[in-house]
Amino acid sequence: MAVPTIFNQIIKSLRLAIQSFPDKRTGKNLTYTIEDIVLSAFSVFFTQSPSFLAHQRTMKKTNGKSNAETLFKIEKIPTDNHIRDILDNVHPDRLFSVFDTIFEMFKKNGYFNSFRGFNQNLLVALDGTRYFSSETIHCKNCSVTHHKDGTITYYHSAITPVIVAPGQKHAISLCPEFITPQDGYMKQDSEIAAAKRWICKHAGKYVVNWITILGDDLYSRQPFCEELLELGFHFILVCKQTSHKTLYKWVDLLESIGNLQVFTKKVRNGQKTEFHTYRYANKLPIRDTDDAVMVNWCELTIRNWDGKILYKNSFITDHKITAGNVTSIVRSGRARWKIENENNNTLKTKGYHIEHNYGHGEEHLSTLLLALNILACGIL
Repeated sequence: MAVPTIFNQIIKSLRLAIQSFPDKRTGKNLTYTIEDIVLSAFSVFFTQSPSFLAHQRTMKKTNGKSNAETLFKIEKIPTDNHIRDILDNVHPDRLFSVFDTIFEMFKKNGYFNSFRGFNQNLLVALDGTRYFSSETIHCKNCSVTHHKDGTITYYHSAITPVIVAPGQKHAISLCPEFITPQDGYMKQDSEIAAAKRWICKHAGKYVVNWITILGDDLYSRQPFCEELLELGFHFILVCKQTSHKTLYKWVDLLESIGNLQVFTKKVRNGQKTEFHTYRYANKLPIRDTDDAVMVNWCELTIRNWDGKILYKNSFITDHKITAGNVTSIVRSGRARWKIENENNNTLKTKGYHIEHNYGHGEEHLSTLLLALNILACGIL
């Protein structure tokens, strides 16, 4: 499907979603439609320009027409403050249907064929990112850190899941999950709690597409692994020795008796030769309890000619590991770095200005604007 067609379909879906947005204004003589207000906010992120609307107002005055009208069919461009005021009471989940539309569109048109990882699975990387921080500005949905010196930091963060694949430069954004105070819970929300909510909410539509969840060491704990398996997900998760002492005792034991599977292969990387050493074992306990989940473990160490370690990491997975598939499993596990490099860093550094304070509000403004930002990033 051509890029302009994809863009038009997504904008059409966004317009449809906007119809469900609440509008706190009363009366019939409204200067700006809710559609113009939302699309104006979206246009800022799509063009990667915080000053886009100001330029469009100037262009409209000078030439009688603006790019906002041509590209987004915005009839009247509202002020920034008006956008913030009207959108503050709109919950970001009103936009989630647009993410679903993008997913189904890409699936229907075979776009995911080049995004398959190990065992033809789609790889969904989970990670948290902070997108707002202040010592003064805050709302009831902020997370809070109390520092030893008495100061307080208020911040917003979210889980930003993306579909990644080895060798793919791009990542496909899925619905975010916001790390925010939850009704009925005294304890502050956390990244892992938000990740659990995300997999529970979206298992129904994603599991049937053969999904393997990727994540850093924070996720490779028994409760989260149990949740993934119960919902039908596979996983490849970073597994550090410092946080999995029982598992690594088994690794050491297997190595000492010669039962740990090990092999090294010579790999050309440009003009240089590297030595990739794989170690792996199946059915190891993730923790020291009778009900421990049994997981499969693998490790990759990359050295140069001098023996200097260039890379070392290890993973746990529910996929059975063999000499024939361990390289593919590790390659898929390593693709999770794209959520930081290709997604979160892109949102922060490549023109999307995720940490720029576009507006905070008292209700949902900050989270809604992030959702619009992620949508815009996913289109380009």
